Amino acid sequence: MKENLRSHLVEIARQRDPYIASFRHFCVSKYICDSLKKWGKVEIHSFKARGKTHENIVLNLPGLAAEPPILIGAHYDAVPGSPGADDNATGVAALLELARIFAEKPARYPLRLVAFDLEENGLLGSTAYAQELKEKRESLRLMIALEMLGYCDPTPGSQLYPSGLKHFYSDRGDFIALVGNFATIFDLIHLSGQIQKSGIPCQWLPVPFGGEIVPDTRRSDHAPFWDNGYPALMVTDTANMRNPHYHKPSDTIETLDLDFFTGVCKGLVASIRSL
Repeated sequence: MKENLRSHLVEIARQRDPYIASFRHFCVSKYICDSLKKWGKVEIHSFKARGKTHENIVLNLPGLAAEPPILIGAHYDAVPGSPGADDNATGVAALLELARIFAEKPARYPLRLVAFDLEENGLLGSTAYAQELKEKRESLRLMIALEMLGYCDPTPGSQLYPSGLKHFYSDRGDFIALVGNFATIFDLIHLSGQIQKSGIPCQWLPVPFGGEIVPDTRRSDHAPFWDNGYPALMVTDTANMRNPHYHKPSDTIETLDLDFFTGVCKGLVASIRSL
């Protein structure tokens, strides 16, 4: 798994802002499509933004039971000037590895894997997708957003928090965090336990009122699903609350802890299989 993740990171971690680095953005989207096509039929969900057509990339994998799907998403765009290794090449690399694993051995629930565009421009890709799901009255068992999974720093004081939370959690940035709405509270407890069994420390946080009280909890593609009434959670290394390279040119593969990242992915596999 580790070498697969590394290979994906090498292809994805490059400047890929859809407006300033449009060719590299196109190359990354093509790599995602080609990778997912190995495991099934890829669908393109198109949406309009700023006078252009953009694409979310979708792969549906069958499950063992006829149940509503678990949607797992990760955004593939990056901010201008940054290769976005942690933000969010790690999330996309994990998405591609999950596709391989669950295509070879299905989970109980069907899985819908979605690479979202324009997260960095206001969650536009995931907003368009979530709104369309609601309009079609499609059900989801759960939505999981993969948002920065590869930065770890066990140094005391390395982990920061939004106001009021620092008294409840560790000051060492050596864990993965799960942040969900109240509809996911039992999943938060269950999934965090499964991840910890895989050897990765895990903290979880239930958020009321769509995250409006703690706006930092809304900063990824799960938020539009909260707003449209779906159970959704984010898996994250907490971004700039820990990673000093956030949105900078220095957000490179070399700054990541690939053992930590691999452990997170193994924990996700075990978690999804346990549902």
